[in-house]
Amino acid sequence: MPRRSAGKVAMRDRTDFTRGTLATGPGAPVGVREPRTGDTVPDMETPADPLDRFEEIVTEAVAGIPEPFASALDDVVLVVEDHARGRSLYGLYEGHPITTGTIPSGAMPPRITIYMRPMADHFRDPGELRHQVRVTVLHELGHHMGLDEDRLDELGYA
Repeated sequence: MPRRSAGKVAMRDRTDFTRGTLATGPGAPVGVREPRTGDTVPDMETPADPLDRFEEIVTEAVAGIPEPFASALDDVVLVVEDHARGRSLYGLYEGHPITTGTIPSGAMPPRITIYMRPMADHFRDPGELRHQVRVTVLHELGHHMGLDEDRLDELGYA
């Protein structure tokens, strides 16, 4: 189970998983959601808000990635946001794939964003939602590893 602190989940002790805030690596400061009216202390078994539950599903998907693929996430910032502005996306990879070599000087670190609302709206069944989150995480990881849309489709991750 990932450790929670200051609004982030540190995954595998090497990837920051943040809530809509860019972090530049392990230990980087991240945004903290301000409490809302009606917030309560969450039961440890059932998170208080839908984003917390969705983050758990993403955490499970990332935890299930086997080596050597999991190591490809070492320098990737993984972010969960509600939705993409003006677009209907499940996920988005931004950055330089590892096949291009090192990150150019001054470039932002690679970033994978997983969007909760489109998937939660399209996949009401919890099992189907978990499956789609896994496919989306693997799809975006594939882009980080240099795979294009055609190859991801061949592999079943389109």
